Amino acid sequence: MRTRLPGVIAAALLIVSGALAPAVQAAAVPTIDGQTCIDGRGSVEYESTQDSWICVGGSYDGERID
Repeated sequence: MRTRLPGVIAAALLIVSGALAPAVQAAAVPTIDGQTCIDGRGSVEYESTQDSWICVGGSYDGERID
């Protein structure tokens, strides 16, 4: 019983943190779409070091593309 309780608690914490991770991640990183970037006089470019598309130049310089 003593060994099962910590395992159950750890599993419950992993489930809760796994469910909350996408919501926290989405809230932490604001993104724009490609057309918004272009409308703001920027260009959409692929950033291989971050493995994502970003807006370069213009009003949204450096922001991730959704």
